[in-house]
Amino acid sequence: MSKTLLDILESIAAAGKAYQREDIGSLESLIGLGRDLVATLEIPSEFLQRTFWAEPALSAHCKLAVQVGLFQHLKDVGKPGSSLYDLTQKTGVDTPLLQRILRHLVAMKLLTYSNGKFKGTPPSDGLAAENFQKSIDFCYDVARPSFNRFPSFFQATGYRIPSSLTNGPFQAVHGIAMPFFPWLVATPPYLDEFDNFMSAYRAGKPNWYDAGFYPVDDRLIEGFDTDTGETLLVDVWGGRGHDVQQFISEHKAHPGKIILQDREPVIASVSNQDKLLFELEVHEFFTPQPIKAARAYALHSILHDWIDEEEISILKNLRPALK
Repeated sequence: MSKTLLDILESIAAAGKAYQREDIGSLESLIGLGRDLVATLEIPSEFLQRTFWAEPALSAHCKLAVQVGLFQHLKDVGKPGSSLYDLTQKTGVDTPLLQRILRHLVAMKLLTYSNGKFKGTPPSDGLAAENFQKSIDFCYDVARPSFNRFPSFFQATGYRIPSSLTNGPFQAVHGIAMPFFPWLVATPPYLDEFDNFMSAYRAGKPNWYDAGFYPVDDRLIEGFDTDTGETLLVDVWGGRGHDVQQFISEHKAHPGKIILQDREPVIASVSNQDKLLFELEVHEFFTPQPIKAARAYALHSILHDWIDEEEISILKNLRPALK
């Protein structure tokens, strides 16, 4: 049953109070209700303009902003903001072009403008960070072209789901015959961008090991028995260790080993390896899990990337290691 406008407004009011109380999930609820409100009020012509005009332009302008360091300049200048002239000097972008781009970024609420000055916002300041900059590069150069190829690819294949990992819109648009992850490994610049994208993917959001989310102390740390196994946690294909680093920082007194596993190029790219508080291990999860009887194995944002047969293979290779 669809919600009425009054239903949504009442729910927003309730969610707002929950957010003020800092209730878990209230932020996500409030954002979802905001989208419900837009979906209820927006007419088809507005949907068309937003989805097929304003938002594609926004992503293109963000990509250009990364190229010229626009977000960094605005973050550095802070609350006073920067004039069009100053931004032209700092970015090297022609004034009329930069003015058009800035106006769109303001219209899309990513920047603000007042008293002749353009100013950053919390989201744009966040986009000045390196991992978000590389995320924009990855999404624009690697992911977005795949989505653009969807209609023509599936029209040509009779609207059938791809039968293999080497025959999809991604392969068609990039002119390759490799699955996504092997292609990343073979293309180091994109592997680095993807890893940064994964670090940005959940930045600022609750993690499974946070207090009030999953009871780590009760279910993982309490009852840990070194006679059964010496490893507390194995992060399977955990990238460069974003999760394990944060896990350790939140559970400093944890017992046992923490082990990060991933492919060889990813493990080799982990920085400051001599200072890590966790161990590194090269592992391909389509082969048997070498760490036996760990207290827990984490597969964060893994299984959804694979078709059913591969998912089953991953779990079958992990199962014998479980105690």
